[in-house]
Formats: sequence, C-alpha cells, structure tokens
Amino acid sequence: MEIFKSTKIYNFMGSRLPFLGLSSILFIASIVLLVTKGLNFGIDFAGGTIVQVKYEQKAPISDIREVLKKKPAYSNAIISKFGSDEEVVIRLSGSSSDLSTDISDKITKVLAPTGKFEIRRVDIVGPKVGGELREKGIMALTLSILVILVYVSFRFEWRFAIASILALIHDITIAMGAISLFSVEVNLDILAALLTLLGYSLNDTIIVFDRIREGIQTSKETLIEKIVNESVTKTLSRTTLTSLTTFFVVVTLFAFGGEIIHGFAFTLVVGIIVGTYSSIFIAASFLVQLKFSITSFRAKEAEKVKRQKEKERMRAMYEKGTV
Repeated sequence: MEIFKSTKIYNFMGSRLPFLGLSSILFIASIVLLVTKGLNFGIDFAGGTIVQVKYEQKAPISDIREVLKKKPAYSNAIISKFGSDEEVVIRLSGSSSDLSTDISDKITKVLAPTGKFEIRRVDIVGPKVGGELREKGIMALTLSILVILVYVSFRFEWRFAIASILALIHDITIAMGAISLFSVEVNLDILAALLTLLGYSLNDTIIVFDRIREGIQTSKETLIEKIVNESVTKTLSRTTLTSLTTFFVVVTLFAFGGEIIHGFAFTLVVGIIVGTYSSIFIAASFLVQLKFSITSFRAKEAEKVKRQKEKERMRAMYEKGTV
C-alpha cells in the first residue's frame, strides 16, 4: 500500500536546516527542563511507599489529607486519584521501619474515620534499592546506545553510526523533556518505554540508511542530498504506515489502559511521534551534515568486492590443486 507516490521525489534535504533548527530548539528546551525541573522519580527510583485505596463511595481526598497530616509519619503524604473517583493512591517518601512495618494495618486504622474502603496494593522500596535501580537504569540506556554504535559501525560506515546515535540521543532527550514537562512519574515502566523507543527509532533509521546505502551502490548520482531524498521518499509510505499503526495502538492504551500504564503509554506516544519525525527529517540530515563522501564510500565498497573476488579465486585455485 502506497500513501505517497514513489515516482515523486520529495526534497527533504532542501528543508533540512529549518528542521534541524526546530530539533535544536526542542533538544535545548528538553535539556533546560531536565536541569531545572528535573524528573519526577517514583518510588522505584527514589524509594518510598505507595498505598492504593478503594472506597465504596467517592474518595474524600480532603478528609484523607487531614487525618494523615495529624500523624508525623504520614505528614509528607501525597494523595491523588487513581483512575476513578473511588480510588486514590497515597505516596509516602522514604521507607523507614516505622512506615514499612504493618503499613497496611496502620493506614487502615488512620483512615478509618474517612469511610468504608479496602487497601488494594502496598508497594515499598528502600532508598538504597531505589538509588541502585536508578543507576542501573542509566547504565542500561548508556550501554544500549554504545552497543548500537558498535552494531551500526560494523554494518555501515562510521558516519552512519554517528548519525544514528545523534538521532537516538535526539529522540530520547526530547521524550524525557516531555516526561519532565508533564511531571510524569518516572519508574521502571518509563525506563522500559525509553528502551523500547531506542529499538523502535533505531529500526526506522536503519531501514532508511539501508535504502540510502543501496541507492549509493546502484545509482550514478554523486550528490548525497539527491540520493537521500530518493531513499527517504521510497521508505516514506512504509514509515508512515508502521508509525500510524503503532501510534493508534499506543493511544488506545493511553486512553483506556488505566492509570497504571498512563506513564508508559504517554512516553511511547511522544517517542513514536519524535522517532518518526527523526527518521524522516533528522537522521539523514545528520549524515549530510557530517560530509558523507559518496566517492570515498564507493571506492571502499569496490575494494571490498575486489578482495572478495580475489579470495574466491584463490579458494577455487586451492580446491583445484593449482596453488
């Protein structure tokens, strides 16, 4: 199925500077947000206690706040709705022995004056464990990017690798900027979403780069901009259809999946939009900006073919006993 006619070549590289400018603004704004506002780390990374409570009637949030403020151990509690008017989540920073010992029974006694309810979930993470999870999460992202750099360098030319890594950093940073802007709680689900975006964005970028490499090898064109325009145009329908299909699924998850996966779905929604935009307008633009040389690339490819043929010739001579 073709959304865009493959016979028409779109001049993506002719508009690369405005798109790079837009990406620079978004990237810098995301960095500023991450530095000034930071991320809203959940208990997975910051440590603390989460108690999910379901009332038989509409949850009296103001009453819950009042009774918790009277208890020093719970005075720092943050109360918010969870999906419906009847359910709330109580977040307590830290997880001292006072909070972690029979927390369910203690909360039940404290909240008894607020109405009939049941405690549906209690999650406790110590600050040390949260810190370790945060460090390992950062390490996972860093190692993923390094492995991708090695993989793309092995499969393509080094400028392709640098361009793909710059595009991935661009995508992840803007997604994290959106997470910071909307104060999405960062937990293990968000980390999983960011790692998913790395793979998703890389897949789109590799498909575009593979078509560019194919165009360089088969075309007589010497201008990298024209080959990039042809290659991106050929993959445009595929990229659009894949992204739209994934986007609709993730939006459905965000709308109907419930409060638990809102952060995960939100991160994927932002990431898919940014990743699709990046694979069409940004990744190949980085390649052009890095002064990729078609002549040099073709010479290297010709040398590889020559060496391969020489190996095959020597092997054939060896098998015939002439060497």
